Amino acid sequence: MERATATAARADFPGGDWAGAFASALHPLVREAVRRDPRLDDAFARDLGARLARVAARTLVLELNLERVAGRLSGDTPQARFADFARTVDLRALFAKYPVLARLLGQTCLQAVAAHVELLDRFARDRREIVRALLGGRDPGPVARVETGRGDPHARGRSVAVLTFADGRRVVYKPRPIALHVAFADLLAWFDGHTDLGLRVPRAVARPTHGWLEFVEHAACADEAGVGRFYHRLGGLIALLYAVDGTDMHYENLVAAGDRPVLVDVETLFHPTADTTADPAARALARSVHRTAVLPSVLLGEHGALDVGGTGGDRERYAADGVAWLHPGTDRMRLVRRPAPAPTAHNRPVVDGEEAEAADYRDALLAGFRIGYDALADHRAELLGSGGEAGLLARFADLPVRFVPRMTQLYATLLDESTHPDALRGADARDDALDVLWDDSADQEVLRALVPHELADLWAGDVPLFTTRPGSRDVWTSTGQRLPGLLPVSGLAAVTAKVAALDEVDRHDQQWLISATLASRPRPVEHRTGPGLPAPVEPGIPDQQRLLVAACGIADQVLAQAAADDGRVNWVGLELVDDRYWAVSAMGAGLSNGYTGVALFLAQLGALTGAARYTGFARDALAPLPGLLAAFAEDPERAVAVGSGGMHGLGGVCYALARLANLLDDPDITDWLRTALAVAATVERVGEDPANLVEGWAGGLAAMLSVRAESGLPEAAPLARAYADRLLAASPGGDGFARGRAGVGWALLRYARATGDQRHGVAGRANLRADHALRQRLLDVTEADHSWCSGLSGAVLAHAAHPGQPVDTHTLHLDRCLNALAVHEPLRDLSLCHGELGVLESLTSLAEQGHALAAATRTRRAGLVLGVLDQYGAHCGTPGGVPSAGLLTGLSGIGYGLLRLGFPDRVPSVLLLDTLRNTHTTEENTR
Repeated sequence: MERATATAARADFPGGDWAGAFASALHPLVREAVRRDPRLDDAFARDLGARLARVAARTLVLELNLERVAGRLSGDTPQARFADFARTVDLRALFAKYPVLARLLGQTCLQAVAAHVELLDRFARDRREIVRALLGGRDPGPVARVETGRGDPHARGRSVAVLTFADGRRVVYKPRPIALHVAFADLLAWFDGHTDLGLRVPRAVARPTHGWLEFVEHAACADEAGVGRFYHRLGGLIALLYAVDGTDMHYENLVAAGDRPVLVDVETLFHPTADTTADPAARALARSVHRTAVLPSVLLGEHGALDVGGTGGDRERYAADGVAWLHPGTDRMRLVRRPAPAPTAHNRPVVDGEEAEAADYRDALLAGFRIGYDALADHRAELLGSGGEAGLLARFADLPVRFVPRMTQLYATLLDESTHPDALRGADARDDALDVLWDDSADQEVLRALVPHELADLWAGDVPLFTTRPGSRDVWTSTGQRLPGLLPVSGLAAVTAKVAALDEVDRHDQQWLISATLASRPRPVEHRTGPGLPAPVEPGIPDQQRLLVAACGIADQVLAQAAADDGRVNWVGLELVDDRYWAVSAMGAGLSNGYTGVALFLAQLGALTGAARYTGFARDALAPLPGLLAAFAEDPERAVAVGSGGMHGLGGVCYALARLANLLDDPDITDWLRTALAVAATVERVGEDPANLVEGWAGGLAAMLSVRAESGLPEAAPLARAYADRLLAASPGGDGFARGRAGVGWALLRYARATGDQRHGVAGRANLRADHALRQRLLDVTEADHSWCSGLSGAVLAHAAHPGQPVDTHTLHLDRCLNALAVHEPLRDLSLCHGELGVLESLTSLAEQGHALAAATRTRRAGLVLGVLDQYGAHCGTPGGVPSAGLLTGLSGIGYGLLRLGFPDRVPSVLLLDTLRNTHTTEENTR
């Protein structure tokens, strides 16, 4: 850096965009770097200049603005003043002010030169074999272009590169050993011999320190049959990757070469699982097909969702903000945050110019998966070895594989954010910016041991690189340092156990996960009743015994999906996140789609049947709650993010605990409820929730009224008052019960009825009137929405719950509503949220009030529900009806709805957050 700045403190700016201007200002560094080897051509110099400009951009923009404010820039226009700045940057003064920037730029130059010269030397030695093995023996002419940076930088600036020859053909350079790739090619050939799927991997030239791969061209399919073959083969490939614990096979590592899926990076086979979470569902997910990342893997951000899985890579969606520049190339240039587009990828098959969606070929993918899975299970002896002879898997024991302890995106973000000018004035300041890794590793021993080595790599400008050997528990750093015994179990031991355990139950579980993840692809979410059934349904007789038997069948299905271990049970489910996106994850604590909702159903069923297996699972599901509530109490911000809602928030958790304490006759649960109420009180004081029932204050209000009645705890009453007062000043958005005026009006009237407070009664009636006007219009629409959450059933519940009010049931033309519900065909979706059992809840509530038409309609439709279950099974409110255990959209809600139909006097409405205590008790306790 001293040599570069001693002879040329200033540089001429020939004109161009802002990046070219900054590269020009930094050109003395580039000139000093390329002087080291005559093979470093103009293309290398341009690439290096652009890289340096990215590192220095934030600092240069800050200095640009300081010069503008000080009036030291010449020119009549913003563009001219920017050009003046670029021409007059004093590098020696700049680096004296920002010595860390000088260090980063200097090491970037030295590392880029060393890596590029190393690549050229290796190519010169290997050229003949590359032409023979990868290019069919036909000379491609000289190298026309070397594109570096095709992957993350590791090991002091080294990255994957693509070499393009004069005739247009290309090869891929890997700066690390590729012995694992060669071994995987042999394994794939064995696998293909047992499946006849026709899979392939790129041809390779392996050297001890590096390797060369065939460049796989993206190609379209000739027709839809070709797309089907692609996904059929991909299903088989997923089975193999699942068996050998392959991970990180995201959309940039998969190429659709016509009707063949081709993996171009297999460095993360036999990947160890370092996370020792106590959640059995999280552990099951971490060992499942989901970890391969071939299937949809959705990242959520402020601007949308991005599926980074091997079947994803949506170009039109954005997941998070990225760095961008406002007024670029002017003296008012400044950094802004804007949605960052996803990199271009070629992972999905194309036919007739359109990318084919994996979910549309689910059957083909599942069929390929079954073929691959069964082949692995049938021939596992060849993989594991027998009779003292080593199996195929043993050949991988000593090969280096990548160990990825964190998401690479975290490292990339740290590298980018640590180029902030404040982090470049001194080493301590940059250390502070990178020390977030210590905070992110507080509870994980393996991650804490890696942090010093991660920091060293980040200081070198690299994404940290770690490797292991499948037969070892040791980890190696990017510099070759060995960290002995760091992993809890070796990759080979874990894969050996998994292959030995392959069976029909596991295959069924993995097939469910494939269906669930395909259903989680980003798409619009609608809370509306869907289509009816395609054929007539033979109704059953909805007596109590048949409804109870049907609920037991649902519960047994829920138990079969459970992951249980050491006194704890949980489920992997499809969860609706932010009411916008579906995600496959281990269940959280929420009532709507979490383990408290499942526990409530199982405990209610156990109370009716006396079956200990249901109550036992319900109690074990609650095991993590004390720890979670303690964490909320310690860090209220986490609880504020959860909110007060009756379905998704703390209100729902409190309601579930109050009911479960009585159903399970467990005083410990009452103690947890006290803690939950204290956390909810903290959230109410500082949080700003929406007014609605699901996430907000209306749900918190309804929940606290029931908690007070169910548990007798006095702490619930002031919370109910606080929520009610907040609703007085709120302006509900939209209509409907779950998130609109109907739910808010219903909750306020419920509170007014309990306390006699006329202010809340007036506000409740006003909200119901606003909703009422919309419902009248809906009744005139042929295909009206009948759902609980947004449609007619929720409106009926809201209005019918308060007979005798000025807005009473007859003003809603109740008979018209009931007729509309009665003539509607049975819904395919049976869920509580926007399915058949949500519709039936409104009929049940009216029937309890003595409405004869509602009772008759409810009986008829309850019989049809039994018929639907017999003929079609339990179809959930999830995308594609994928069975999930949750309460609001899943199996537990269907089971709970059946219990409500059979035993309305013993099973309160969960959609109304209701209790079995009578109205007088509620009023008395609330007062």
